[in-house]
Amino acid sequence: MPAFLYRLAIACCLIASARAEPPPEVSFSIVKTARVAVAEALLVPGGSFSKKIDSNFSAFLIRHGENTLLFDTGMGSQIAAQYQQDMPPWWRPFFKYESPVRPARQQLQEAGMALPGLVVLSHSHWDHAGGVQDFPDARVAVAAAELAAIRQPSSGPGGTWASQIAGAGIRWETLDFQARPHRGYARSLDLFGDGRVVVVPIPGHTPGSVGLFLKVSSGREFFFVGDVAWTVAAIRAGAPKFWAAGRLVDGHAQQTLDSVAQVRTLMQQLPELVVVPAHDSAVQDALGYFPQWLR
Repeated sequence: MPAFLYRLAIACCLIASARAEPPPEVSFSIVKTARVAVAEALLVPGGSFSKKIDSNFSAFLIRHGENTLLFDTGMGSQIAAQYQQDMPPWWRPFFKYESPVRPARQQLQEAGMALPGLVVLSHSHWDHAGGVQDFPDARVAVAAAELAAIRQPSSGPGGTWASQIAGAGIRWETLDFQARPHRGYARSLDLFGDGRVVVVPIPGHTPGSVGLFLKVSSGREFFFVGDVAWTVAAIRAGAPKFWAAGRLVDGHAQQTLDSVAQVRTLMQQLPELVVVPAHDSAVQDALGYFPQWLR
């Protein structure tokens, strides 16, 4: 190549590099909307029935550049009426929440933040979809199998409550997974096309349960696993949920246990990966809560 062409090529590369957009900032914050104290043995294999620990009801606020999304909603502003309508009285002593409830929308507005334009549900149970109606302008994305369950709502601790998801104005859309392996999962959906926010199917707890991988700007990677298990301790042990609770809330017990095993294997392969179950207060306490951001 003639010298002048070589210099021209180098100059063009330098100009292109100067004009290249910087990578988007990616961060997240845990929005704890409520909690309940339960016997440790119900959440942690080998735990005590006399010791109480917190189970959180959290939403996960994710920023990708100018885009903001919410993974799960936790408890919403209408949870009291929803609970009265769709949680049968005989289950209330065992499946409950404690006041005060601080809905995600309320916390975001108090902080002066714009509301997210997208809500992705790990699944549609009452303690994950309780705030859907608080975000009427957002698109609400679920797996196709989960949308089928939403179209046939039911009550109880393992149900999809009509009081939360039957509103005609909810802008449902489906997560269209592609045959693109990600972290050992055969199918995935890369929400922004850069590998930073990737949703994968983890069925069993419900037919359309999903998890979300997030790589923040620092390079740390997190895996939000919904209710595949209630604590990381249970995943490390490869243990199912406490038998009575599991029979009520896990739609397919063996498939749920298979999903637990897959997450456990991934944790062994990637010890730096931070797995975040939706209710694990120990993991979430260590990471911190909104308005703190992890980058």
